[in-house]
Amino acid sequence: MANITRWDPIRDMISMRQAMDRLLEEAFARGTETRGTGAWLLPMDAYITDDAIVIRADVPGLKPEDIEITLEGDTLSIRGEIKREEGNERKYVLLERPTGKFERTLTIGTPIDHDKVEASFKDGVLTLTLPKAEAVKPRQITVKAGK
Repeated sequence: MANITRWDPIRDMISMRQAMDRLLEEAFARGTETRGTGAWLLPMDAYITDDAIVIRADVPGLKPEDIEITLEGDTLSIRGEIKREEGNERKYVLLERPTGKFERTLTIGTPIDHDKVEASFKDGVLTLTLPKAEAVKPRQITVKAGK
């Protein structure tokens, strides 16, 4: 006589989850040699003050001379490359730190005073200060009494 087992949807969901976990584990383990290489998106923050637009980007492991910054019209481009440490014979178990070339291009919608743009670099963080052109800076206008 055949055994009849009551259907348990929770048990089926758990086995589906375990199967997905195994699948992801296997994919991760096989892909570790190439993970983290190639082009990547440069993480950055940007904020606006009354006088400027300030952009901060994390570029760990680079020197200031390894970063190329161009501002043409209203287009800002930041380029560079983070190289993998020597010793590619290593068998990585985890490889998350980004390496390879990066490029980030932004369109700045506010007129910028190109002659006063400044870039500084400290502790792996690039800070760009893009001063607003005088024409777009907020001005206080005093009201005079009429005659």
